[in-house]
Order: sequence, then structure tokens, then C-alpha cells
Amino acid sequence: MLTDENKYKRMYFGLSKLRYDRISNSLRFKEMSCEIHMDEKWFYITQDQAKFFLLSEELNPYRACKSKSLTTKVMFMAAISRPMYDRNGTLVFDGKIGIFPFPFQEPTRRNSKNRVAGALETKSIPSITKQVVKKMLISKIIPAIKSKWPASASKNISIQQDNAKPHIKCTDHDFLNAATTDGFNISLNQQTPNSPDLNVLDLGFFRSIQSLQQSKRAKTIHQLVLNVVQAWDEEPALCLDDVWLSLQVVMLEVMKSKGYNDFKLPHLGKQAQRAAGTLPRNLDANQDIVMECLQDLNAVGKDQGLEEMK
Repeated sequence: MLTDENKYKRMYFGLSKLRYDRISNSLRFKEMSCEIHMDEKWFYITQDQAKFFLLSEELNPYRACKSKSLTTKVMFMAAISRPMYDRNGTLVFDGKIGIFPFPFQEPTRRNSKNRVAGALETKSIPSITKQVVKKMLISKIIPAIKSKWPASASKNISIQQDNAKPHIKCTDHDFLNAATTDGFNISLNQQTPNSPDLNVLDLGFFRSIQSLQQSKRAKTIHQLVLNVVQAWDEEPALCLDDVWLSLQVVMLEVMKSKGYNDFKLPHLGKQAQRAAGTLPRNLDANQDIVMECLQDLNAVGKDQGLEEMK
């Protein structure tokens, strides 16, 4: 359920990603190549429901646990940007910054049939606090950005995070110290409230990773972590490129519906257009709809910073 303030911010978010293209005389989405979307997700060792195809003489498989809430799971933090290509269309960077689990390892206290005493056992962190997220961001995400970011790309980078309580503030002193070294200028921005559809990970990439992960068997947390990381590595850059293009479609629908979230996402036929060589890198926006959104924001005094669109 969205408030009026939520709707205004969703419209503003979409409008802020547009630029005026003088060559085509149109409003077109920016490249957004220096934006990174970051989010967390639980990955489960098994689904609570599963479909099986059985012969007539086979018995139904028995799956049970004390409670669905006790299903083994691990939380991961992921960060992605838009894949980058050179002038010849060759992939320069696949956009996958990294996916990092929150579990920790500790030695076992006694012998068991699975391991000897003292062997390291992977366990899931019971709660994700602000300090845990801060440590992950500074020790994993930022170093991964610096090591993988193409040398030819701008180092003025924006990280978009949602409004979860464990997330740190944009002005955190330790984050700013780590984010403004080695020639990088990395900023942290809050996502529009109640808008998971404006985050590429929530929009479709997490679902794609989860589909691959669930096709692999795992009995321990360690195996689950390996399966998720392997699924992350196997996902092609074209899939990520498609989700970024879907984000532009979502922003167009948000502007068309004046900030609402009750729209139906249209299909672009990306694969067919890509095969025909007609798939655009960035979509154009309807100028009449853009003007209507600007008028609505101007009426409530929330159009600051959008002078380029007027």
C-alpha cells in the first residue's frame, strides 16, 4: 500500500533517470552504468513445496521437518551494476560485483558421525544487525567494487540500498573513509520507500539465481553457500542486462500510473529483438506523460532538481 508521498517519490525516481537526447529530440533513460544496486536475500536449503513426477507404482516422497520456520537458510548480500560494453559491443564487465554470505565458522565441540571434534562447521548468523551489515559493506562490497570496476569507467559510483533498519546511513564516517580512497568516490543512497520493483535484484535477478540454486542438492549450510555462489557465477550477463532494461519499463509504467504499483508489466520480447538486432540499450519516455508527472510534482513542490526535464 502506497501513500501519496510514496507515489511522488516513485515518480521523481523515474524522472530523475531521464535525459534529453538532442540528436533524437526525445527523453531517453540514462545509461545508469555507474549505479550499483545492493540488497539482501534469504536462500533456503529446500522449498516448502515441491513438484514430483512419479510412476503409478511409486510412493509419494515423504518430506518433513518440525516447522517451516526451522528450514536451514542463509542470508546473502549481493551487489550488481549494469553490464558494460565497448564500442564494438564486446563485454567489458558483466556487472556482477559479488554475492557474499553472512554465515560464520566455529569448531565443533564433540565428535559426531559427520565430523570430528574441532572441525570447522559453517553456521548461519541468527540476526543481521547494523554492525554486521556495515562490516560486510566495508570489508566485502567496497573492495569487490574497486577490484572489479573497469579502469575506463567513471569512479563516481552510487550504491542504492533499501530502507531496512540494519542498513547504515549515507553519512556513516567509516563508510565514507573506505569509499573515497584509491581514486573512487562511492556514495550511498536510499531507495524509494515501498518500492522493491525499483531494485534490479528484487525485480528479477534474485529469482533467476534462486531458480538455479534450487536445481542443485544441498544437505549442509556449506553446500548451500557453494550452490548459491555457483548459481551466481553461472548466470549470464545478458540476463542481468535484460533485468536492467526491465527496470526502465517499470519506471515508465510508474510514471504512466502516477506513482502507483498496480500496473501490469508489458513484455518487450527482448530475445526476439536481440536476435533481430533491434533491442534498444535505453528506452524513450512519452513526453506527454513526463510533462503530466512534472506538473503533479510541481503542484506539491517536489520537482526540485528536475529542471532538465522542463
